[in-house]
Amino acid sequence: MRNWSALVLATSLLGGNAWAGAIDAIPTCYDNKLVGTAPAVVESELFVVIDQTTLLDGGLKQSVADNLKPFLAGGNAFQIITFSAYTQGHYTEVLASGKLDAPMEASRRNDVSKTALAKFDQCMARQPQLAAQVAGGALRAAFDGTSGEIAKSDVLASLKSIAELSRKSKARNRIVLLVSDMLENSSVSSFYTDRGHSVRKIDPAKEMQLAEQNQLLGDFGGARVYVIGAGLLSEDGKKSKSYRDPKTMQALAGFWKTYLEKSGAQLVEFGQPALLSPIR
Repeated sequence: MRNWSALVLATSLLGGNAWAGAIDAIPTCYDNKLVGTAPAVVESELFVVIDQTTLLDGGLKQSVADNLKPFLAGGNAFQIITFSAYTQGHYTEVLASGKLDAPMEASRRNDVSKTALAKFDQCMARQPQLAAQVAGGALRAAFDGTSGEIAKSDVLASLKSIAELSRKSKARNRIVLLVSDMLENSSVSSFYTDRGHSVRKIDPAKEMQLAEQNQLLGDFGGARVYVIGAGLLSEDGKKSKSYRDPKTMQALAGFWKTYLEKSGAQLVEFGQPALLSPIR
């Protein structure tokens, strides 16, 4: 049986807690005079953004890890980010980030000594393992910190700030894996019914007007966005699945599609709650 936490390696290359404070956590293999400088290009950067008000079951946690792992390869970068409400210590935070070196060009390898090249190749082989350890530890910490008891969920304000990270990325491809119920519950608006136990059928145009009036649009810099967990309620984590009216979910998806388009991003898939195909 697969376990989502298997992304974490048994032995830490950085010590007992590889993910803690793990910003720019992957040392470059090019960092010596014998090998030269690392290529500046970043092919793809994946931003895994986890809403800590959204409770996932084991299958959805596994899906997050499975979609992250292919990006832990040479020339790519990643960030693990959490958010919920600006309260109770659950603010927007980058838990871990790293960039994996692109492979050395064949023409450059001929100019490097065999000894230096062997050390370089060993380092490059270890980078994906270290990245898996750092990212996996951050995922575990993010999921362990989720709670159904957080009263509010500032999805819009959080995404506006997170969008800046994507916009500033130097990667050719920016991908955001957004792990959230996508249910705003703040001073701006609430996507819940009055009793708070089910999803409200929103008016996408009205909610978009509120977002614009409160200056909550961001700029993702052309990122492609995938959502896991849309429409999930706290009761779902307790195995009492609540019914979602298709029209209610269509309205929710429609709002976020428009919001992301106006924020310089493309909504590729809106998982309700799971993705139907892997992210690319």
